[in-house]
Amino acid sequence: MMPKQQQFCLVLLTGLLVSLWAWPALAVSVETNPLNRDPQVREAFERFYLMDYSGSISRFETIRDEHPGNPIATDYLLYANVFEELFRLDLLDTTFYANDGFLTGKHTVVEDPHKRDLIKNLSDNAVDEANQQLKPNQNDINALFARGWAKSLQAVYLAMVERSFGSALRLASQARNDHAKVLQLDPNYVDAKLVVGNYEYVIGALPLPFKILMGFVGVHGSKATGMEMLRDAGARGVITSVEARVCMMLFLRREAKYKEAEQIAEGLVAEYPRDFLFRLEVANIQKDEGEGLKAVSSYREVIDLSRKPGYFASSHLELVYFGMGDTLRGQKLYAESVVAFTSGAYQPTTSPELNRRCLLAAGQVYDLMHDREKARQQYQAVIDAGSDTAQADQARKFMKTAYAGR
Repeated sequence: MMPKQQQFCLVLLTGLLVSLWAWPALAVSVETNPLNRDPQVREAFERFYLMDYSGSISRFETIRDEHPGNPIATDYLLYANVFEELFRLDLLDTTFYANDGFLTGKHTVVEDPHKRDLIKNLSDNAVDEANQQLKPNQNDINALFARGWAKSLQAVYLAMVERSFGSALRLASQARNDHAKVLQLDPNYVDAKLVVGNYEYVIGALPLPFKILMGFVGVHGSKATGMEMLRDAGARGVITSVEARVCMMLFLRREAKYKEAEQIAEGLVAEYPRDFLFRLEVANIQKDEGEGLKAVSSYREVIDLSRKPGYFASSHLELVYFGMGDTLRGQKLYAESVVAFTSGAYQPTTSPELNRRCLLAAGQVYDLMHDREKARQQYQAVIDAGSDTAQADQARKFMKTAYAGR
């Protein structure tokens, strides 16, 4: 059993961690920082929705230069850098967060020290800028929101990349407090419902013993209230509309409510058809739902679209091939499954860990095909690629005793 704090952190950070944000909506009926509706800001977000991270970062840098001391401008730049790094590290595949294996498993990444320091500095700067704005007015809702956003983004990085769950949880709690205060001051500041809604849902979803423990320190929550807040943010949020819908999609997927989750994913694809990650999510949900052939078709559609010049500004096809290989294995289409896993292992953007996972899976499928020699070759390749890894430990096990199925 994993520590309860890690269970709490997983679900909370699942809510905070998302692949993309919404185009700042023209929702004139809700309160927001005026800068969120600035045409330059919208253009920068447009580049981000295309997963053109360098293009969005350069535009956000210009916006920050033009608005010195404004924490929301610093947040934009922080946000783009965090998700650029998460995407590089293959950490935006929501399959990692759809179950508890993300916390219990040994997920290794190679952190970029320069990017790490940049993210830390941007987060600290945003918090400092927000604190300066709060000195003359502790109820400055724009500053409170910006401070909470910065802390939530830093929490995501700490948990996903550095796996510093305790520090991440503390920052996430502080972000929730800032956004809860925003809603107390102005219930129509809809974007603040994202973090608060996540907290409500998470506390409400905790096992009873831990929920009672949290109640002793004054922390209470409701799944229904949390989902209602996320739905409102999804419908009316200015810069959190898509994020809120992704949170709902992930929570529904964890609850095995696949039809509802798939509807949300399909809606996101309809809005952003050139978003690689949203298309991948549709296929992943179909796979989890048990719609194997449908999922394979969706995975192949993503691969076909990737062959169109410039259709996806960024893509990690290894994630597609791994999901497709797993689905084909479930359909007992073993020969095709091996091809998919092998393709995933050797994509230019494949991380060392996913390379090992693909090779291990290929070996398992060869065992299911009763081709012991080829299975051993794959297992040895896993060991050669990282002898002190969790995948190598499994490979050594299957070198001795053939894999016989899940």
